[in-house]
Formats: sequence, C-alpha cells, structure tokens
Amino acid sequence: MTAAGSAGPRATGRHGRLGELARLFLKLGVIAFGGPAAHIAMMEDEVVTRRRWIDRQHFLDLIGATNLIPGPNSTEMTMHVGYERAGWPGLAVAGTCFIVPAVLITGFFGWLYVSYGALPVVEPFLYGIKPAVIAVILGAVWRLGRPAVKDWRFAVLGVAVAGALLMGVGEITALLVGGLVGMLWFRASRSEGSETAERYVPILFLQSTPGSAAGTVSLAGQSAAVGVAGATAGSVSLGKLFLFFLKVGSVLYGSGYVLIAFLEGGLVADRGWLTQAQLLDAIALGQFTPGPVLSTATFIGYVLEGVPGAAVATLGIFLPSFVFVLLLNPLIPRLRRSVWMSAFLDAVNVAALALMVAVTIELGAAVLTSAPAWIIALGAALLVVRFRTNAVWLVLGGALAGRVLWAWSA
Repeated sequence: MTAAGSAGPRATGRHGRLGELARLFLKLGVIAFGGPAAHIAMMEDEVVTRRRWIDRQHFLDLIGATNLIPGPNSTEMTMHVGYERAGWPGLAVAGTCFIVPAVLITGFFGWLYVSYGALPVVEPFLYGIKPAVIAVILGAVWRLGRPAVKDWRFAVLGVAVAGALLMGVGEITALLVGGLVGMLWFRASRSEGSETAERYVPILFLQSTPGSAAGTVSLAGQSAAVGVAGATAGSVSLGKLFLFFLKVGSVLYGSGYVLIAFLEGGLVADRGWLTQAQLLDAIALGQFTPGPVLSTATFIGYVLEGVPGAAVATLGIFLPSFVFVLLLNPLIPRLRRSVWMSAFLDAVNVAALALMVAVTIELGAAVLTSAPAWIIALGAALLVVRFRTNAVWLVLGGALAGRVLWAWSA
C-alpha cells in the first residue's frame, strides 16, 4: 500500500522530490527540539497531515521499522520517509539534511567550547520551547492513536503498558511483553479467514531522556574546558575515533542513557580520551541542540581532534543507520503478510503509543512546574488542536514567549 498522497511522486520528477525532501528535513533539523518523540510528531504533521506523502497507517508502519535496527529512531524515520518518497537517493538526502543542521550547530558550540571555555546561554529560550514541544507531542499522540486503538482491548493493553512504564519498567521490556501478550490475546479473538494481510503497525521506540525536552541544562566544568581540551587534542587517532563511533552507531539500542553509558565506558573509563567534566558538557550540549542527540559525537570529535575529529566521529555514528534502513525498508511488506506478526505488531503499536504517553507525562511533570510554563503549554495545545498550527511556529513562538517570561520572572 502506498501513501495517501501517492499521486505526488508520479506528478513530480525525482529531482523535484529530492528538493522537497531537502527543504523539509533541513527545516526540521533546525527546529526539531525535544527528543525523538517530538521529532516524530513534527514529521507526522509535515508528511502525513500537510503534504499527504504517506497515509497515517503507513507512517505508523515505518515508525515500527526503526525499532528493528539500532541507531537514532527519529533520524532513521527521516530515512524511511526519504526512501518511500524517492528511493535510495531520497533516503540519503532526507537523512543527511536532518543531521546536518544539528552537526553544524554542535560543531560551532564545540569551537566556542574549545576556544573560550563557555557556551551561549540558551535556558531562557528552552524555558518556552519545552512546554510548546509537549503540546506538539500530544497532538501527534491524538492523531496516531485513532487508527491504532481499534477497540476496548487495545485501550486496556495501552493503559497497562503505560502504567508499567511509569512504574519503572524498561522501554524494550514493556514493548516486547506488551507485544507478546497482545499477540496471543488479539490472535485468539480473530479467525484466520478474516485476517487482513495489509495491516500497518508500528513499534514506536522513543529514545527519551528527561533532559532532552525537560530538565535544566547544566554545563559542568566549563571553566576548565580550555585547558583540558588543549591537553587532549592531538592525542587521539582519527582511525580509532571513527571505529569507536562506528561501533556505537552499529549496536546502540535504547534510550539516551544507553548512549551515555557507551561514552562514559569507552571514552572516559577505558581510553581516557575525555574527562568526566567534558563528557557532562557534551551530554548537556546534545540535550539543548535541535535534531538527533547523537550529534553529541560531533562535539566530542571536535574537542578531541578539531574539524577532522568532528567529521570522522559524525560519520562513524550515523553511517550504520543509512545502511540498516536501506536493507530493511524493502523487507517491510513481508512482515505485513504474516498472520502472527500482524497480531504482534498490532499489540506493539498500542504499546508504543503508551510509551509516547508515558514519556509525555514524565516530561510534563518535569517542565510544567510554573504558571508561565502552563500558559505556554495550554496556548500551544489550543493552537495544535483548534488551528493545527505548524510545529515551526510553535517552537519559535515558544522560544520567544520563554525569553520574555524568563526576563519578566527574573
């Protein structure tokens, strides 16, 4: 099954479609704050609701594919959309354009960090962006939930999974157990003769860290950054740096905490390439820049080996995702035709939405702690639901409102 707007690809040549992909994902790369949940919500608004390149059910199916492979889920989602729109050139263009803004911004901050030992003050803007992002996520949950929650059984499973997540059960465990339980329950209530072969179902695994859309940015060790960075730079092989981040990009499943564990174990404890203070600064930077959090690798590469280090670290951590998506995307239709996989993926679909809801609740508890934050969030929610305002304007408006309210409250 093709996208609802499938007439678009036939009406527009591949060159034109590549240009559309480049413009869209460059824009999203600049304004995609808030972590993978927010990135996917913005993407859904653009490619399903506004452009109608893909229908909502198939969009869910593509989200599911990102959970079958390691790597940054929202970035891989851009690659799937690009492949659907314009084949492997579209995959390359969409993925690259989404990554490039974050890499350039992070690289610039890396230069400031090494040169001056300090980073720009961004907390006033994030003060307003964070509540606006919560509204963007809620809008996507509402739109994606309608085709996913088919009857009361799906609702019961979703509530159970959300409760487990909020009580501390790990994301992967919740998704797999929810999928297995739902597979047995849903499959038992279906007759094989009525099984629908073309069932589009997602596994939405959200790489979320509270700091990516909530939490206060804390830059540890700024005053010592220049001296430490100067002592570290020039002592690391570019080849070893590339291979380290290539390994991370090839095996990274899980949340942002898993990335932190890889970096702390590999760069601080094992190799001694970074200090704990530098690692904390790199993590904080990845949280308040737009786009994929894996652009943290760009900052680390720059601190260690300047521009060449930033280039090889970035290439190493993102390259596996391009390969994985290219290999996986053509296999997705086969998964749809399996009777048992259809029931399993239906269940994981609901579990994934429950995960999205749980993430939103946790972010809301961390962000909505003041009257101004509630005002921004409710105003953004009204604009999303009533006027379907584009996420770009919500992010920009939230940043401006945050800056004004921050100064007013101070």
